[in-house]
Amino acid sequence: MKKIQISPSILSADFSQLGNEIKRLEDAGADMIHVDVMDGHFVPNLTIGPPVIKTLRKNSKLTFDVHLMIAPVHKYIKDFADAGADIITIHPEATDNLKESINHIKSFKKKVGVSLNPDTNVSIIEKELENVDLVLVMSVHPGFGGQKFIPNVIEKIKILKKIKDEKNYSYDIEVDGGINFSNSKEVVNAGANILVSGTTIFRENNGNIKKNIETLKEV
Repeated sequence: MKKIQISPSILSADFSQLGNEIKRLEDAGADMIHVDVMDGHFVPNLTIGPPVIKTLRKNSKLTFDVHLMIAPVHKYIKDFADAGADIITIHPEATDNLKESINHIKSFKKKVGVSLNPDTNVSIIEKELENVDLVLVMSVHPGFGGQKFIPNVIEKIKILKKIKDEKNYSYDIEVDGGINFSNSKEVVNAGANILVSGTTIFRENNGNIKKNIETLKEV
């Protein structure tokens, strides 16, 4: 059985109880915490910034998997590194120089992720794949939770897995957007090893997050 990691998105959590929600996720067997950062510019929504992440950091020892949907992203990387992010994921469209931003993240001893929107081709990041720790494949258009999974991203996951195997790269393949009990197996079979899920984890089975995390891992 493949080792699947679950990174619950706190976008679907109760924002008035975020500290407690993160503790619940940790107790329920989450492998990391996915933090969606949106600026109302790069994507049409606003969420949280470094001060909130810094406060939440005190509530958990889990890896903070921070997805920056902000532009320009480069000048804010230090703020999120200082706030306690463990993985910092950026979009190639949000920086003038992807290589420079990747190296900037590494300078803070953080893991580097690059994210591909549904319409973004793998070729845009291919030259940097040897330098990253994670590729986040968006299976919805970023900006809001609760969207439906876009099936044609499966092919993108397969391409990333093929490159990874052929070049002997070590990046994780993470998928975010509309992940549920029905499509998770296909996503994993295509090559993903980290699943981001918000609505399914917090809402299914009457909010039994432990059962929902375990079910997503049983693909």
